[in-house]
Amino acid sequence: MIFWQKLLDKLQDNQKVYVLTVIENFGSSPGRKGFKMLVAQDKFIFGSVGGGVMEFSLVEEAQQLLLEENSPTFIKKQIHRGGVKNGSGMICSGEQTVAFHCLTFQHISVVKNVLNCLQNGEKGTLSLTPGTVSFSVKHLANLFDYQINSSEDWFFEEHIGFRETLYIIGGGHVGVAVSELFVKLGFHVIILDNRPHLNTLENNNFAHQKLVVDYNNIHDYVPQGNHSYVAIMTNKYTDDKLVLSKLIKNNYKFIGVLGSKSKLKMMWKTLLNEGFTQAELKVIYAPIGLSIKSETPEEIAVSIAAQAIQVKNKHFTNTST
Repeated sequence: MIFWQKLLDKLQDNQKVYVLTVIENFGSSPGRKGFKMLVAQDKFIFGSVGGGVMEFSLVEEAQQLLLEENSPTFIKKQIHRGGVKNGSGMICSGEQTVAFHCLTFQHISVVKNVLNCLQNGEKGTLSLTPGTVSFSVKHLANLFDYQINSSEDWFFEEHIGFRETLYIIGGGHVGVAVSELFVKLGFHVIILDNRPHLNTLENNNFAHQKLVVDYNNIHDYVPQGNHSYVAIMTNKYTDDKLVLSKLIKNNYKFIGVLGSKSKLKMMWKTLLNEGFTQAELKVIYAPIGLSIKSETPEEIAVSIAAQAIQVKNKHFTNTST
């Protein structure tokens, strides 16, 4: 969101701005699809398309092109394998293609629409072609869609808005830390608790939405789906068990419970006695979070975020660490 706000500020200042977008990448390329950088007439730079000597060279090129009366739109392949044609000067292997679009005050409405989409928690599609930059309310099935037939015949579409939503059940201190970190990671964060006037919930300025609910009806507030993540961390064992029993048969991308191994062992035994199956319990991440001996709320948040990211990205090819 910060990128789009800074871009809008420059356009409203009547500056020409080059937006560089990575529209394709392979291998260990430092720039991945969707990476963006803006280069303004006043030399202001924000964002990244991969860094290093490649990025420095692309920025210099954009700055020179901004001096031209008709700054062109084009794509540029960067191959990270030393002294080859279209070489980037980097040796990290892989390659990427960067689109250069020069935006002016005429594009203000497009940028405003993107910002409104993000600020309102909505979804849409940013579309780039050799001649246009546009935004629509169309929903993409995937994060990106693109095709490059030639330098004059290509398109790139990017999902705008939140795809993943984290539902935090429990508005205590850990919930605050988890909210803050997951918002930074691009998740839409909704936090729920059954205690009215809870200080940590009321003062949580990170979550996009805060709700006081009856845990008996928790399933009404946590929709199923491949983009729904659930972190159960209420203030007591009985509420953790109640919430899990209401959600366990639903389909989520990720669902976990915070707690000690002894507490969770007791919960699992009770749930099995109540008729839940071992197969249903097996998909629950418990204790939630990667085992990194975390102790503080912030450390616990890091362990949960790392595990959620691992689940989210497990279908991607591992080309970086």
